Amino acid sequence: MNTIRPCGCKGVRTCLSCEKDFLIAKPSLHEQFQQLEPWSYCIQCERLYSGWDTTAVQVDHQQHDKVKGLPLPGVLVQEQFLSKDEGAKLIADLDALRWDISQSGRRKQNFGPKTNFKKRKLQIGTFSGFPKSTEYVQRRFDEVPVLRNFQTIEQCSLEYEPSKGASIDPHVDDCWIWGERVVTVNCLGDAVLTLTVYEEQQAGKYNLDMVAEYENELLEPLLPEEQFSAFKGKVLRIPMPNLSLIVLYGPARYQFEHSVLREDVVERRVCIAYREFTPMYIAGVDQQKGDPVREKSQIFWQIN
Repeated sequence: MNTIRPCGCKGVRTCLSCEKDFLIAKPSLHEQFQQLEPWSYCIQCERLYSGWDTTAVQVDHQQHDKVKGLPLPGVLVQEQFLSKDEGAKLIADLDALRWDISQSGRRKQNFGPKTNFKKRKLQIGTFSGFPKSTEYVQRRFDEVPVLRNFQTIEQCSLEYEPSKGASIDPHVDDCWIWGERVVTVNCLGDAVLTLTVYEEQQAGKYNLDMVAEYENELLEPLLPEEQFSAFKGKVLRIPMPNLSLIVLYGPARYQFEHSVLREDVVERRVCIAYREFTPMYIAGVDQQKGDPVREKSQIFWQIN
């Protein structure tokens, strides 16, 4: 099944449509993860507490003292990053643009350079900047301390539709080209981000070997083994409320795979994912290759 199916899925990626049409039996990640010890993130405490249901965990304790619970460095959840009116207008503006089919029941709108992760090749391709209607979202990043000096070089709208069984499988964002901060703005619908410990099974996967070249520049240092081992055998659940901002960096970005389970998509969900360059492309050996992309990323174009 390595050919692209009519639904957009390929290989191990599936949605409800191709699972039915091609009789694909896909193992349930939801069932697999429920065999692990569940911990959910409290936005107020900025800590993890025992339990699978993120809503129940947050209401079960009234005193958010930020002392109890399990800390996970490298997670920011900022509620009401967008106002209700801004969210409604942003969805209308995104829906005025063309949506392309993607894998695992998703649709996407991608604005950024062409990247080949396996060959580590970057091309500007047809990248010509970003929609003007989304400019204010990027500008607002300047108000978030952990996003200081963040320069977007890829912006990707993602739509998750429950009727398609939309999801995204566990993964670590590429580490050769995408920088430390993985940013998501939730524009429509609540969901949950699920994190599981990543233990290397394939050398070079996700280009994680590149992290050693800029590890001393990380905003949050990676966890040493004695601390990291506390997360093994656990599944971590991070709420992604509608209109919120989510940032993964440091340990949460590099030492865990993150996913969105189809069971956690109960209504149409739309988010925008933002990526920055790794240090090599900002002020390092590959700066000249990154310069044309950064120039294009300053452009915000009007919809005709």
